[in-house]
Amino acid sequence: MANEGHAPFERVLLVGLMGSGKSHVGQALSDTLGWSFRDFDQEISERVGLSIPEIFRQHGEGFFREIEGKVGAELLLEREVVLASGGGWPVALDRMESLEAATFSVWLQVSAEESVRRARIHGAARPLLAVADPVARARALLKERESSYGKAHVAIDTAQAGPGELARIIKDLMNEKGRDFSRPLPLYK
Repeated sequence: MANEGHAPFERVLLVGLMGSGKSHVGQALSDTLGWSFRDFDQEISERVGLSIPEIFRQHGEGFFREIEGKVGAELLLEREVVLASGGGWPVALDRMESLEAATFSVWLQVSAEESVRRARIHGAARPLLAVADPVARARALLKERESSYGKAHVAIDTAQAGPGELARIIKDLMNEKGRDFSRPLPLYK
C-alpha cells in the first residue's frame, strides 16, 4: 500500500532490448527515488574482470548467461534499488513470472532500428549485434524476447521521452493507489 508518496515496492526492474535506455532511465529513476542503481551488465563485467564483449569472446554466450542468472538473482534480493537487466535476462524460464510482488517491472520499448542506432551512438560494443545486418538481428532478438518482456507490469515507449521524463512516468505509475498489478497495464506513450 502506497503512503505519503512512497511506492509500495522495494525495487524496480527495467527490461527491454539493448539500447532501450535501461541504464540511462535506471539512473534517472534511482536519482528521482533516492534509491541505488545497479546494472546487471556492469556488475557482471566487474565480477568477471572483463568487458561484456570480452566475456562473450573468451567464454561464450552460455557462460555469460550463467553469470547473468546468478547476478540477477542476487540483485533482486536488494531493497530500494533500480535494476537494469541485460536484454536477454528476462527470457530464461520463469524469471519474469517468479519476480516478488515487491518488484515493479517495466518494459522499456524500443524498435529494432532505434536499438541499433542508439547502440552505435553510444559506441557500445554489442556482441549480439556484431553481424552483417545488425538491424535484422535486433528484429529477431526483439521477436524472440517480446513475450518475456510483455510480462512486465507496464510497457513504456521510449521513443517520445528522455530518461528524466520516463523516470517521472515510472514513479507516477509506482505511486498509483489501487492499481491491480497482477495484469499488464496498457502501453504508455
